Amino acid sequence: MEPNRTRRIIAVALVGLFVLAGVFAAGRLTAPRVGTPSNVSAEAGFARDMQTHHNQAVEMSFIIRDLTDDPEVRLVAYDIATSQASQGGQLYGYLTEWNLPQAEPEPSMTWMTRATLAGETHGHNGAGPDAAAAHTPGDPMPGLATAEQMAELKTLTGVEAERYFLTLMIEHHKGGLVMAEALLERSDYRPIVALARGVVTVQTTEISVMEAMLAARQ
Repeated sequence: MEPNRTRRIIAVALVGLFVLAGVFAAGRLTAPRVGTPSNVSAEAGFARDMQTHHNQAVEMSFIIRDLTDDPEVRLVAYDIATSQASQGGQLYGYLTEWNLPQAEPEPSMTWMTRATLAGETHGHNGAGPDAAAAHTPGDPMPGLATAEQMAELKTLTGVEAERYFLTLMIEHHKGGLVMAEALLERSDYRPIVALARGVVTVQTTEISVMEAMLAARQ
């Protein structure tokens, strides 16, 4: 493996670790003592739905590690699995701390269809209609792989498996960004905002890395 590519992957892993550490500190040390989110709040909806989203990324990462010996792909998969499993645990913990059930009280992603803090339905910097607000409650989450796609991944090996994994995970990460950015537009609750910012930072970096890896395997 080329030295530059190795350093790039190591950098991703380090970014993930530092962001997770910062999220933990910001979430726990600055958490307000009063006024926790409600059961149908954006914060609670995000905590539930992002757990589901992250769980699939962890599953996909373990699958590809059994299908390839490529150290670069295996390292990225390991980084994704560890960081997203950790974030999923934090999200579970937030719901417990807020004395809220883990189960959804309404169709998944309903929180994404509600107005932003500013009462608007436009994306960042007025860049057009908010993709989150256009989501239909109960529809598949953005970027989530289908059962058929997950089954197909398991049938592949070597470079074919690597390409398919990278293609699926890039789209999965892009969907995660939609969810995290939707939360940032709908919440000023510092613990969950800190975690969502961590998701944006880490997954944006990982998308760039995986796109370069995918291009090298075409």
